[in-house]
Amino acid sequence: MTEYLLAIDNGTQSVRALLFDARGQLAAKSRVSLSYNAPEVGWSEQDPDYFWRAVAESCQQLWRESPVPRDAVRGVALTTQRGSVINLDAAGEPLRPAILWPDRRRTGGLKPIGGTWGALFALGGVRQTVRFFQAEAEANWIARHQPAIWKRTAHYLLLSGYLIHRLTGNYADSVASQVGYLPFDFKRLRWARPANWKWRIAPFDRETLPELVPPAGVLGEVTRQASEATGIPAGRPVIAAAADKACEVIGSGALDPRVGCLSYGTLATFNTTQRRYVEAIPLVPPYPAAVPGAYSLELQVARGYWMVSWFKEEFGHPERARAGDLGVEVETLFEELVRDVPPGSLGLMLQPYWSPGIKIPGPEAKGSIIGFGDVHRRSHLYRAILEGLGYALREARERSDRRTGTPVTELRVAGGGSQSDVAMQLTADIFDLPASRAHLFEASGLGAAICAAVGLGLHPDFDAAVREMTRRGRTFEPEPRARDIYERLYREVYRKMYGRLRPLYERIRDITGYPAW
Repeated sequence: MTEYLLAIDNGTQSVRALLFDARGQLAAKSRVSLSYNAPEVGWSEQDPDYFWRAVAESCQQLWRESPVPRDAVRGVALTTQRGSVINLDAAGEPLRPAILWPDRRRTGGLKPIGGTWGALFALGGVRQTVRFFQAEAEANWIARHQPAIWKRTAHYLLLSGYLIHRLTGNYADSVASQVGYLPFDFKRLRWARPANWKWRIAPFDRETLPELVPPAGVLGEVTRQASEATGIPAGRPVIAAAADKACEVIGSGALDPRVGCLSYGTLATFNTTQRRYVEAIPLVPPYPAAVPGAYSLELQVARGYWMVSWFKEEFGHPERARAGDLGVEVETLFEELVRDVPPGSLGLMLQPYWSPGIKIPGPEAKGSIIGFGDVHRRSHLYRAILEGLGYALREARERSDRRTGTPVTELRVAGGGSQSDVAMQLTADIFDLPASRAHLFEASGLGAAICAAVGLGLHPDFDAAVREMTRRGRTFEPEPRARDIYERLYREVYRKMYGRLRPLYERIRDITGYPAW
């Protein structure tokens, strides 16, 4: 009987249960949509048990619809959205709703780190970066505003660690899932040593943090209780994978540092897999890769392809109505809307800083659109969004090339935006590089399955597993005329926008108080 790997992918918009064979073929899948609560503006929360119920529902749906019997499942791997935190009491029960990664609350007025560390931060010009980390750390907000809950917190977990606990009963998590404001040593890929400054950005306690297991290691086995909820056979091993972006990188086949992985998702990212520790921005570390001992050098566009959703809600009413009548996805009609708009959108230029950054862009940053004229329509704005994201990610690629000394020579593109032919072609044109889709849309789930395949011995190592389980999808080659237009717009306009507009962004922040950082 053919053996299968169950990958559970708890992303931002949905939970998917996916069955892969050892060749990377997707045999069956199910999907359960997710929603979130916003008790105050800028907040994003959800009951932790809501995620577990969604995992269980997606698995049970898979067994009902799949031709593959559940007994054929050799093992399980989990990948999740990053940076979403959960407080549990000593009995393992949630103390409050999970604070999710899009949450924008911050804790102001915290005492800066002093002493030797403070002096070193001042000398290195990174005090503002450290203050940003302190303000962003969810632990500080909980400790200040809900001290009784923080005092009762016996286990402080990411969403990945919480779901692993529900599956196995263990308080364990993958090394490669530790992306967030935690006392994690990204260089040594373990919890930081007691003297490290990261223990001082928030009132962390080592006893509340999970045990860490490298990718492809065993986290535990599916318990009888978890089996009853999910239908996964009890006793099946749960193998450590990685956070969704890291899994997406290897699921796209981007294991060589010369292959850049673009993720066109809610958070748009540029990633390369590196075997040595490199910070693209000082004090902003590379994240753990889905390969033991390796790093995923990542640069982000914070709102990314969320901007497509923003456009759909604010300007896409005609397409939304038509999509309902035709029974198709709205984004399919956006392809028609934008296809006849020429490269460069007739001079409409967009800088996609819809959410401020730490340093690049700075905390004062705002989105900008320049070059409007009476010829511009919704179609030009939509293409300008796609082009602006492409420019920002090309800038990220150039920064990555400079820091690593290893130029990227080809691209893999994953995430929802990769399904757009227009987005793929303009990506190839803006980067002047061939851009290939991952052979499967479910690249993050496939990456988790690759970890499981190595951990269970179905492939001898990650190089072999990636080679056997991933393939290129359709490849888009740069078109010379469009490439030349984008080259000039990028060099002569886009690269100059932030420097010219930054003083105005700062004045806007001073006058309005937004954004606060």
